[in-house]
Amino acid sequence: MQLSPGDDAMTTKTTPAKGPNEAMLLEIATKHFHSIETLETQNSDRLDFHDVAVWAIRAALEAAYAAGFAAAAKR
Repeated sequence: MQLSPGDDAMTTKTTPAKGPNEAMLLEIATKHFHSIETLETQNSDRLDFHDVAVWAIRAALEAAYAAGFAAAAKR
């Protein structure tokens, strides 16, 4: 995302790409980051920012990689 002068990255709303992988991303996020209920921007610091342990980030990235690998193997 490119910001223009005067834009505030904390208040600029982005719309995530909708696609077939959205459900898988949400499943991975909710499994590994228990405080996350949605991947949509909610315009609330309390809801949009989360304290996450590095081992949870690693586990989520490994799950996403495995899901992508499995999807590619099906092609």
